[in-house]
Amino acid sequence: MRRLAAALLPLVAIVASPAYAADHPDLNGFWYLDFDEVSPVAKDMVEKLPPNTVVIADTGVAEFPQNEYGGLKLKPEALAKAQKWKPTDEMKLTRVCLAPSVIYSIQGPFPFEIYQSDQMIVFKYEYFDQVRVVFMDGRGHPPADAAHTKVGHSIGHWEGGDLVVDTTHILPSTITNNGLDHSENVHMVERYRKLDDGTLLATQWFEDPETLDNNGARIIQWKKIPGQYVNAYDCDPSIALEYQQLDGSSDSNGK
Repeated sequence: MRRLAAALLPLVAIVASPAYAADHPDLNGFWYLDFDEVSPVAKDMVEKLPPNTVVIADTGVAEFPQNEYGGLKLKPEALAKAQKWKPTDEMKLTRVCLAPSVIYSIQGPFPFEIYQSDQMIVFKYEYFDQVRVVFMDGRGHPPADAAHTKVGHSIGHWEGGDLVVDTTHILPSTITNNGLDHSENVHMVERYRKLDDGTLLATQWFEDPETLDNNGARIIQWKKIPGQYVNAYDCDPSIALEYQQLDGSSDSNGK
């Protein structure tokens, strides 16, 4: 136990330190999804996206219906799999508390906290209690066969006032929450910009040649709310049993 505590001390010291370069925007704090019209500044950020990219409009509580993917062009195998999906699939006991990857989760209507230092930036999400560490020390990604997780491996750098985050090593999961899943080789790049009015604006770009013939992107913005902190998500799988009762299903395995 002492050995574990000693190993964690350097990480705690880095995250807890308020120090960061004065010429970078201060992103520390609690951020909540902004449902207002997207800032015109987003146009400049969209222009920085790679070619063959479609901006999909499912940010917040809006979700695509079955067989709608916002302009994403699915490979035949991915399309065939997605077409078999049904909304009730997500209400099985085996899936109702299954956390999505960051590809889907960061666009949802849940808040997060940012803890910023020169060495790393930590995103603490309310949604499924997920935590991301973005390494800012110049390191690269680990080898391709290194462990994959729902939040992946993230490295970041500053381009002027923009925080650019590059993420790989993400476990397969949903892209649009309606049957379209990405592979373990999906690659995501986010660009965060703090606007003069305090809004945090971001583009989330992703590519997955195993699944898609084009690339996808989202535009997302948040407002800072002082003095607030994320709550525990604590997903309760019993909601699946309640759904089965309402739906008339009696299969205790949720199948």
